[in-house]
Amino acid sequence: MGQPLNVGIVGVGAIAGQYLSTFERLAAVRLVAVADLDAARAAAVAAEQGVRALTVDELVNDPEVDLVLNLTIPAAHAEVALRAIAGGKSVYGEKPLAATPAEARAVLDAARAAGVRVGCAPDTVLGTGVQTARKAIDDGVIGLPVAATATMTTPGHERWHPNPDFYYQPGGGPLLDMGPYYVTTLVTLLGPVESVVGAASHTRATRTIGAGPRAGQTVPVDVDTHVTGVLRHVSGALSTLVMSFDSVATRASNIEVHGQAGSLVVPDPNQFDGDVELHELGGSWVTLPPSAGYRDAGRGYGVADLATTPDGVPPRAGGELAYHVLEIMTALLESAGSGTTVAVESRCERPAAVPLSDLPQSDTPLRDVPLSDVPR
Repeated sequence: MGQPLNVGIVGVGAIAGQYLSTFERLAAVRLVAVADLDAARAAAVAAEQGVRALTVDELVNDPEVDLVLNLTIPAAHAEVALRAIAGGKSVYGEKPLAATPAEARAVLDAARAAGVRVGCAPDTVLGTGVQTARKAIDDGVIGLPVAATATMTTPGHERWHPNPDFYYQPGGGPLLDMGPYYVTTLVTLLGPVESVVGAASHTRATRTIGAGPRAGQTVPVDVDTHVTGVLRHVSGALSTLVMSFDSVATRASNIEVHGQAGSLVVPDPNQFDGDVELHELGGSWVTLPPSAGYRDAGRGYGVADLATTPDGVPPRAGGELAYHVLEIMTALLESAGSGTTVAVESRCERPAAVPLSDLPQSDTPLRDVPLSDVPR
C-alpha cells in the first residue's frame, strides 16, 4: 500500500485511451511504459503520457514494471500474459482471459507458480450499477433469487467498426465479445454456475462493412452469431442468456433478476453505473439510489482494486472469476453443438461486494490511505 503499482501497457489501441484517462486520476496505479506492435503508435502514446516506449520483450522484463496491462487482441492474450509472468510480472488483461480455457488455465498455473497475480476485465461490475443490485440481493430485498435474464442484441458491429473481421472469426461472435460483461455480472449477482444448455445459429455467410475506408467490403462469418442458453447456478437459480449479432432491436432489459419477493432491473453491464429498478411483491417499480460500488468508476478500476487488495485475498476482477466465465461461455458453445447439457467444472468465489466508496485519487498520497480504509 505504500507505493503505487507501476503499470506497463502492451497494446495501445482504441481501448487503451479509457484506461489512460482513468489512471490519471487514481493514486493506486502509475503508468511507466507502453509497448505496441506498431512502434510509432507506442511512441506517440508514450510522448503524450510522459513515459517510455519499449518493445514487448523490454516491457515484460523491465524491473520498473510491477504489472503488465494486456490490451492486445484476444488471440494474443495468453501469449503476452505468459511472457509477462515469465518476467516476474503480475498481469491484468482485457476480456476474455484467453482464447480457450486450456490457455487460460496455463496462465493461472504459471502465475501461481511464479507467485504473481492475475486480474481480468470486465471491471464494470465494480461500479454502482451492478453493485447496488448486488446489495439489494444480499440484503434479501427480493427474497430467494430464482431466475435471471440477460439480453444483448445488435445487428452487428460491422455497421460501425472499420475492421470488424475478428468479431466473426473463432474467438469472436456475440457470446465471447459481449458475453463476459453479462456472464460476469450474473456470477457476481448469483454466484458460480454448475451446468449449461445452449443453442446457436448464424444467418449470413458474410458481413458487409458499413464504415471507414473498407466500407462495402465483405468479411466471412465463421462463428455463430446468435447464441442462447440457460445457466444453472450452484445456488439453484436459473439464468437465461441471449447474445445476438442478428437482431435489430429489443425492449428487453439488459439484465433482470427475479426472486420470490421481488424483481430487479439491472443496468447495462458494459457500463459502470445506471439505474437499478426494484418491483417488490404488491408494489410498483421504484428506482434505488446508489448504495454500493465505486463511484465514478471507469475502465482500469479493476487494476486499482487489484493494487489495493492484500496478498492472499482474491481481487474482485480476478483470474479465477475470468476463467470460470470463459468456461461457462465455451461450455454454452459446446452444448449448442452437441445438443446436450454440459457441466461447468470450475468454481470461483463470488467476488467480494464493493461498499459505496471512492478509490484514492491521484491528489491523495497513497501512503496516507490506511489499508483498513480501502473497502474489501
